[in-house]
Amino acid sequence: MARARLLQHAPINDWLMLSSTAKRQIPFWHEHRASSEFSRRHRSNSKMADCTGGEFYVKHFEPSAYLEDYFKFGKSAVGDEYLKLTLPLFCSAFAPGELKGDTLIDIGTGPTIYQLLSACECFKEITATDYAESNRKELRKWLQNEPGAFDWSPVVKYVCELEENRMTVPEKEEKLRRAVTQILHCDVLKSNPLEPLQGQQYDCVLSSLCLEGACKSKDEVCCALKNISTLSKPGGYLVLCGDISCSYYQVGKVKFASMSFDKEFLRKAVSGAGYTIDKLEVSSTADKEAEKETTDYSGVYFLVAHK
Repeated sequence: MARARLLQHAPINDWLMLSSTAKRQIPFWHEHRASSEFSRRHRSNSKMADCTGGEFYVKHFEPSAYLEDYFKFGKSAVGDEYLKLTLPLFCSAFAPGELKGDTLIDIGTGPTIYQLLSACECFKEITATDYAESNRKELRKWLQNEPGAFDWSPVVKYVCELEENRMTVPEKEEKLRRAVTQILHCDVLKSNPLEPLQGQQYDCVLSSLCLEGACKSKDEVCCALKNISTLSKPGGYLVLCGDISCSYYQVGKVKFASMSFDKEFLRKAVSGAGYTIDKLEVSSTADKEAEKETTDYSGVYFLVAHK
């Protein structure tokens, strides 16, 4: 599913940003309704212990496999479900007249574009960021329309339909390619996430499936939110999207760990970073046991706030 898989950090400061690829992680603590389910997750989480560092992520995360596993419409039930939960939320948040400004930065873009398809209707200049060069490279392939780039056209078509077919698929793709003006390295655990660049601020800060994978504790989530808040202009917007109750996601044969936080924690953390929350929604997924093999997320959160 659209889970951006991020990396956590080995030593704390070594953990640079993560990516949209981080996007599918979340809890380390859950309620387990059945002892067998608890045992299965406990075994899974114990195996995750060695899979949460930035170095492990950079070494083992395969952007192309991630895209094929979670973002190819019709291939993965969990991926299809995630996209159908989140894309209408992005479409609504970035509907004409909702959010105003010229510039947007996406924190932890990973190799994905789904989160930007509606955003390019509101913001003329988009900056993409990620910790891993492999993700930035995969993203560049699509933006530059290179041979072998992932085919996003089915997802783009779905978004165009949500937006009442105001433009065709090729027109939407071209609009997004024009809007993304740069791709930067980012580390959410640094006080200046865009170091060595200084002083950059944007009308909107967007992040999808990032914090869950980049941070290994709630304190680090709070710290990361305060760090990325420095990128918001006064009065600027924050748009967050991620997984609920997800302790792992699998790319190919490799599992990556995630930490979880609930709606109330997210509310307090975002407010503590200096934002006023305008909307916070949680949507649940269907509880299909078959999906547990690749990820155990139980829903998504979607938040819009302003500074």
